[in-house]
Amino acid sequence: MIVLIPAYEPGAALLDLLRDLAAAAPGTPVVLVDDGSGPAYDVVFAEASTLGATVLGHVRNRGKGAALRTGVTHAMHAFPGRVVVTADADGQHTACDILRVGDATVAAVDRGDPVMVLGCRDVDRPGNPLRSRVGNRAARAAFRASAGWSLSDTQTGLRGIPAVMLPWLLQQRGDRFEYEQNVLLRCRRDGWSTVEVPIETVYVAGNASSHFRPVVDTLRIGMPLLLFAASSLLSFALDAVLLLILHAATGALVPSIVASRIVSASVNFALNRRVVFRREGRGPLVREAMRYAALAAALLATNIAWMSALTALGMGIVPAKVATETALFVLGYLIQRGVVFARNPQRPPLESAVNASLMNGEGIPTRMEIVTTDPRRNP
Repeated sequence: MIVLIPAYEPGAALLDLLRDLAAAAPGTPVVLVDDGSGPAYDVVFAEASTLGATVLGHVRNRGKGAALRTGVTHAMHAFPGRVVVTADADGQHTACDILRVGDATVAAVDRGDPVMVLGCRDVDRPGNPLRSRVGNRAARAAFRASAGWSLSDTQTGLRGIPAVMLPWLLQQRGDRFEYEQNVLLRCRRDGWSTVEVPIETVYVAGNASSHFRPVVDTLRIGMPLLLFAASSLLSFALDAVLLLILHAATGALVPSIVASRIVSASVNFALNRRVVFRREGRGPLVREAMRYAALAAALLATNIAWMSALTALGMGIVPAKVATETALFVLGYLIQRGVVFARNPQRPPLESAVNASLMNGEGIPTRMEIVTTDPRRNP
């Protein structure tokens, strides 16, 4: 296995971790990515190099996601076929836990069932810093609403990744903390499995070294749901306006509902496909359109039944519309995420996937932004 550690302005905890790894598992390759820490941290990375780590460097700070992609790209070329274990540089992951996650990932690969192994802490333990407990709870709630499955520690950076999964990892969006969340949000949707391994909960100096921002990064985690809500709100507004116009012009409720829904559903499909669920290119457009049409038809039938029943009971058309669309919002999101835009990719052999990434230029950092020896002495 390969240990990959992105680092931004690291302290002595990083060097302690490297020493512990060298003692516990001599010869285990460690790839360290300096994410633009600056000259003040030259001594830390120089010492890391003497401890056996391969030091890569960004000229400027680009974010944790960019640093991870840089390290993954290097690992794919320098150590093809090897499991990659990502860990944080702030002392929150012990050498023992890193090796445990790595062993679990290798064991899964050997069984023919490659999965991403997540080292998860007991983040709700009373002794943990309040900032971390509150931030993690909010992040878990946003993640569960967006992804549709629960994870006990959405913020863990300790992850064991099988080699076959690495090309997919390079394709995921985001350059900062949202990158790791995007990986988790999309992995099951794209056909990958995850398992949790309990690890020690370690906070150094009240977690002061963490660069996680509870409010901003939690909003980023919940972005798919927020985008879906915005898309639904826009489509609802279009649908409602068209319904009012057509109903006023014709006096026929059901035909007005059908016509307005056809227009708004077409707009909603385009927005959800390209913006919310980020499907690009032609791809399975026809299949997704057919799935969406089936869903839209089912929701339309439900909409008609609810609207007819509510208006028959004396409710105004606008309140009836609001009540109906609110009830169908969550159902629509779950079905679109899990069925309409779900992907079940065919996983290519590692060698062909690497070659494809090289030919397409995916995830490959430019020569001006990365060096593979000492980045501060070779700008």
